[in-house]
Amino acid sequence: MFNRSSLSVPVICAPMFLVTGPNLVREACIAGLVGVLPRHNARTLEQFEEWMEAIQSARKEALAHSTKVGPLVVNVSAKLPTAELEETLTLAGRYGVETVISVGGGPREVVRVAHSKSMGVLHDVISVEFAKKAIGQGVDGLIAIGLGGGGHSGLLSHLTLIEKIRTIFKGPLVMAGGVSTGAGVRVAEVLGADYAYMGTRFIATKESDAPADYKRMLVESTSEDLVYTPNVTGVSANWLKPSLQRCGIDIETLAMPGAGRFDHLPTDIRPWRDIWSGGQGIDLIEDLPDVATLVARLVREYQAACGRRAE
Repeated sequence: MFNRSSLSVPVICAPMFLVTGPNLVREACIAGLVGVLPRHNARTLEQFEEWMEAIQSARKEALAHSTKVGPLVVNVSAKLPTAELEETLTLAGRYGVETVISVGGGPREVVRVAHSKSMGVLHDVISVEFAKKAIGQGVDGLIAIGLGGGGHSGLLSHLTLIEKIRTIFKGPLVMAGGVSTGAGVRVAEVLGADYAYMGTRFIATKESDAPADYKRMLVESTSEDLVYTPNVTGVSANWLKPSLQRCGIDIETLAMPGAGRFDHLPTDIRPWRDIWSGGQGIDLIEDLPDVATLVARLVREYQAACGRRAE
């Protein structure tokens, strides 16, 4: 799906609501990663087009000096109305986008529209059951989110999830959840995945659109500071306990089985804007580098992990 020779390391910089903007995507691409631009982070289609134009212009300039320039990918919700989906992907195709990442719900309509425009589709799944459903709806690749993901997380260990999906699916496979280092990227490959998905690690970079307090919280917190619950947005995710506490949310009540979406949130509090998520990979986040510095580190760690030998 992606030209591996154009990547510095087989990593997809995951799209994140209110965090992933054009600066983060641009720097990820020119550092040799797959950069993913979320449609829903742009207020209008016109703004989305401006972002794509700026990113592709930066990629073109970078290609004049380096062969390690990653592709631009677009992220859409599988629940996007068909007319808006058509409009978005038509525009994306105009800017050379060849791959779409869909999330939330069945991907059948995204697949239909994307394939009509000769685009491939990667879809998020958190279980083998959902992987089978997505395969049945014609996706070209899967993003398998295992235990330890941030804003969207499964409960199955990658040791099982990746290997099991690989027995039923031969297409592009991405391992997501808790990956923060180059060694984690190598683990993904050993298990049978083609790429690793990194979200939380890129929130804690200079180019992300996350508030400064959010970035500091990721550096200062550990996985013990995470609360796994579906009772914030309706989707199971890991939320940073300090962000919940600062919003006056009763964590014990929030974590109760059966608590409904927003039932325990103050009326002026909004997920993502006020309540922040993070994956278990925060245990390995200790600084706030720029993207170029982080990617150079990932490459070194990945190369070191590839060179290790079993004793």
